[in-house]
Amino acid sequence: MGADSAGNKELVAISDGFQESKLSWKQILLDLKRLGLRHGASLTIGDGGLGFSAALPEVFPQSREQLCWVHKTANVLNKLPKSLHGKCKASLHEMYEAENKKEALKNLDHFVRLYQDKYPKATECLLRDKDRLFTFYDFPATHWIHIRTTNPVESTFATVRLRTKRTKGCGSPTATLAMVYKLAKETEKIWKKLKGYKQILLVLQGVNFVDGEMKKAA
Repeated sequence: MGADSAGNKELVAISDGFQESKLSWKQILLDLKRLGLRHGASLTIGDGGLGFSAALPEVFPQSREQLCWVHKTANVLNKLPKSLHGKCKASLHEMYEAENKKEALKNLDHFVRLYQDKYPKATECLLRDKDRLFTFYDFPATHWIHIRTTNPVESTFATVRLRTKRTKGCGSPTATLAMVYKLAKETEKIWKKLKGYKQILLVLQGVNFVDGEMKKAA
């Protein structure tokens, strides 16, 4: 899923791949480039899959990456006892809902200091992607609600999963892919326009944003 300069969300690619491998993702990205996406997106949002993260800089080195906070939250909580989930989830929300990057990093450091001794796997899960979790602060604040998660993609594939579970055998790989495509195209009709879409042109023009605000020229 992508968004154009007018803020409209569009289905850009659907493909079958092998366990989200680097090769599978590279093939999709190269196909997009061949079909006209010459410079890639200014920002890509993914769920942290290693294949995508490895392939992206090889095809679109100028594209920046933001990891989905919903996925990261789930990954961190999976490494903590359930008794701490409520408290830790609130702490994670405080990181990506902070008004600026400095405050967000301060909240992250506090979380790490609090839990690293007893739950090192949880804090390591958070720290290893530190550089890709707060990229959204370098983009317009009105876009943050859209670019901090992959929820639009996940909700679309929820529709796909619902259909495939009810279908006894989806036929050949080609038939399955065709069904997924048709379902996604139907869902595309109800995708909402990005908020603050007028600022997309500023992003495409290379205007710098700091903590969601346009940086004034010196």
